Amino acid sequence: MKTAQNRWVFIIDVAMFGLMLAIAFYMFSRTGYSGLKTVVVIGIGIGVLVYILRNLVSVERVVKPKTQRNRIAKLVLMDEEGESIKEWYIEGETSLLIGKTTGRSEADIDLAGTDYASLVSVEHAVLNRVNSDWFVEDVDSGNGTGLRPANESVTKKLESGEPYRIYTGDLLYIANTRLLVK
Repeated sequence: MKTAQNRWVFIIDVAMFGLMLAIAFYMFSRTGYSGLKTVVVIGIGIGVLVYILRNLVSVERVVKPKTQRNRIAKLVLMDEEGESIKEWYIEGETSLLIGKTTGRSEADIDLAGTDYASLVSVEHAVLNRVNSDWFVEDVDSGNGTGLRPANESVTKKLESGEPYRIYTGDLLYIANTRLLVK
């Protein structure tokens, strides 16, 4: 709705400027009317000034997501049909390793027993909490990490070493393994 509203405001602004230019052109193409020409020039100047000030003052504020959307409590391992297989409660944690537990390494979110475990790296991705915000970061995994934001249909492959903010409802793809953020 905001985009449609902005489009209509733009169309009205263009129409108003066109009308002002048409009036100015008409007035200046006629001989005489010097007092009226001055009034038209002052009116157009005031109109342009009001337009500029209105747009400078009404800069849209960045809207933070609702606190409830930020409160992440757990990760849910999903199967092919979207059913929950396993859950990890992460509330109160600050940093978690997603991968596979081996004799030399222990993963906080252990995906060793999943269907696509062979595609999951031992150290695949990390989750880090900063204040109340969570971030996921691929740690140079072999098959990559993906992020599909809630209510979107496109999964973005994450660049290794770059943190990406996550929200409840997002889907994390650890290779082909799906984790729902709740």
